[in-house]
Amino acid sequence: MSVTNISKTLSPYLQLIRFDRPIGTLLLLWPTLWGLWIAAEGVPPIKYLFIFGLGVFLMRSAGCVVNDIADKDFDGKVTRTKERPLAVNDLPVKNALVFFLILLLLAASLLLFLNKLAVIIAFIAAFFAITYPFMKRHTYLPQLYLGVSFALSIPMAFAQLRGAIPVEAWLLFIANVFWTTAYDTMYAMVDRKDDLKAGIKSTAILFGDLDYIIIVIIQAMMLLVLLLLGLKIEMNSPYYVALGLVVVLFSYQNKLLKTRKLTNYFKAFLNNNWVGLLLFCGILLSYRF
Repeated sequence: MSVTNISKTLSPYLQLIRFDRPIGTLLLLWPTLWGLWIAAEGVPPIKYLFIFGLGVFLMRSAGCVVNDIADKDFDGKVTRTKERPLAVNDLPVKNALVFFLILLLLAASLLLFLNKLAVIIAFIAAFFAITYPFMKRHTYLPQLYLGVSFALSIPMAFAQLRGAIPVEAWLLFIANVFWTTAYDTMYAMVDRKDDLKAGIKSTAILFGDLDYIIIVIIQAMMLLVLLLLGLKIEMNSPYYVALGLVVVLFSYQNKLLKTRKLTNYFKAFLNNNWVGLLLFCGILLSYRF
């Protein structure tokens, strides 16, 4: 098989897992790293960085595939998703399903290296990730559901490194739920008009014209919880500097949202990668000084 044919064969699979758009993986990776660093009170064992990092990639990829399988009849009605492989029949659904199962099996193999409590949380997280796409049909809060799905990596990290889930783990969990709900609402704002026509529900539709104000409130709640976390575990000054810089980034995002432009909604969403990085740097440096 020629290189061209191989590329043509692999292309729809890479599109399914958004290989060329790693933002989703990064937004899941950052809170996982926050959890690992705080649970270890410094640099965690390298093997757990590898296991959790690979797990993030595999589960995010599996989540994207099951999302496209579930939304194959909707994606063609939404401008942003109408060119996805299943929407344009570039790939049979059965192939996508097999690919999804392979990704799940690879992710499950990583559980062999984790303790019982971490494995239990991993199964709960997998349930949330797999069922998330169907929330769009039945509730206006799929973004909140995704927040729980993404945040479960935090108690999982504590379970593995400490054998228990202390209060600080749940504070970080709650902060991440707030954060994910806010940035995924921005993402949903891009598709709001198409989603209304297709019958898909989201917080962007639920919030309506109050979307900008509610996002500001959610972001403020995230920062408050992170402040409480820092005080509880006695974080050093770099952590609080990072929180201050996050306020600046949130202000920039909110300025973009106020323009009511679809491209700016997406820019605001993407900017959250820097939020995750900043908070990680604050945590990292807090344990260095």
